[in-house]
Amino acid sequence: MHSASFPAIGTTATVAVTDGAGLAVGIDRLRLRLAELDRTCSRFRDDSELSAVNAAAGQTVTISPLLAELVSVGLAAAEATNGLVDPLLGTGMRAIGYDRTYALVRTRAGWKIEQPAAMPGRWRAVELDRERLRLRLPRGAELDLGATAKAWAADAAARAIAAELRSGTLVSLGGDIAVAGAPPPGGWPIGIADDHAARPEAVDTVVTLASGGLATSSTTVRRWPTDSGEAHHLLSPRTGLPARSRWRTVSVVARTCLEANVAATAAVLLSDAASAWLERRGLPARLVARDSDVLVASGWPLDTAAA
Repeated sequence: MHSASFPAIGTTATVAVTDGAGLAVGIDRLRLRLAELDRTCSRFRDDSELSAVNAAAGQTVTISPLLAELVSVGLAAAEATNGLVDPLLGTGMRAIGYDRTYALVRTRAGWKIEQPAAMPGRWRAVELDRERLRLRLPRGAELDLGATAKAWAADAAARAIAAELRSGTLVSLGGDIAVAGAPPPGGWPIGIADDHAARPEAVDTVVTLASGGLATSSTTVRRWPTDSGEAHHLLSPRTGLPARSRWRTVSVVARTCLEANVAATAAVLLSDAASAWLERRGLPARLVARDSDVLVASGWPLDTAAA
């Protein structure tokens, strides 16, 4: 296995290939894809396409094929989770202080939370015409496609790089992991921890992945001080505020990184109901409670030593 990492889209991007001769090409292809993703759907760039769409909420606008795909993905995630994973949480994110890149948010001394107006189900009012590339958001709504767009991008990049290089490929975007092509013998070893950037000694357990994707959602890393206590980035669509969950971290394996990401986020928001929800869908998962108790679902292996 041959790998390289670099900062991108506010997190760490990693590409690994089984054929080291293609690593430089893989890095280049991933950088280009992430640059396009950032220009299209960053909440933190005034010149991004998403910022322009949010500013035009209430009006019908013409959008790019990429943004049409990403909005469609976000709406499908909301449909699949009965609105738990909601693409219209942009105003809520700004209200709790996540109004700029996390690197800047965490340097701020504090934030006064203005109670956002919770509007569960408002995503159903989004009008998307993928054929004509037309989009209309409800007036006052703002898209936030960060989670689903990142996982979608990991899947798309892994498939494209594997096809071009004819090499087994792994792409990780902030711990959202997609693999494609023939895996290395025994599969891709992946360390599981609260933080995707954890040092080896902080890894809780190691699993191997031969196909599909793995994603981890956590409330422990992206946190910042507010007048109501520490906030985190996983919002409950029902309240518009950071979710209060039994789980601090949930990792899920699925057919794609996107499916795994949506399920992991939904599981955190579902709290006590998460395990049964995952079992019904046959999704292997590892759930870590706030008191560090670990629960596994749907055949996720029992923890093994990270070494």
